[in-house]
Amino acid sequence: MKQSKCKICRRSGEKLFLKGERCLSAKCAMIKRPFPPGQKAKKRRSSTTEYGREVKEKQKLKKWYNVPETQFKKYVYEVMENRSSEVDIVSQLIAKLESRLDNIVFRLGWAKSRAQSRLLVTHGHFLVNGRKVDIPSYRVSVGDVISIREGSKEKEILKIIPETMKKYQVPQWLTYDPLKIEGKLSRIPTSEDVQLPSEVSTIFEHYSR
Repeated sequence: MKQSKCKICRRSGEKLFLKGERCLSAKCAMIKRPFPPGQKAKKRRSSTTEYGREVKEKQKLKKWYNVPETQFKKYVYEVMENRSSEVDIVSQLIAKLESRLDNIVFRLGWAKSRAQSRLLVTHGHFLVNGRKVDIPSYRVSVGDVISIREGSKEKEILKIIPETMKKYQVPQWLTYDPLKIEGKLSRIPTSEDVQLPSEVSTIFEHYSR
């Protein structure tokens, strides 16, 4: 049975911003009920095993980026196989997660959540270097230009982007051209750029078992 986004946050004990603007309002479930579903507010949480903590940290990061288990596991194993690289393994994992097309669309401010950006990408609303790409996990490279497909610009959800972008600051590793309504990946972000909701070291420990 699929869990509601609010229950996912309450179970993880962290605000994962899975519902866009609602997460910033007083209606956020983590403000009203900052305790796991089925548990009363004053009841103390039972102690968690090391394995349970590893799973919890993995789930938080996976849900944060809205990435399926199979893809997330693949990213982690690829990074673990490349431990000898000069780039630390946390930054390598961040690079894989942050360079996904659905994540870049979200980071550009063109979607309210990663779940919404995934849906928009799947419906073929975006171009990468002038070519339609409808694969959320598509790996965007440095210098690639992301734009809105001409036939999608009048869609209600995308039509408001120019106005929305007037109040939005894109991350330092992305650039936005307001005249062309285009975004570009200027560089690959590292662990110094991105504040994650999880202790990533425990995630690597989990997959090392």
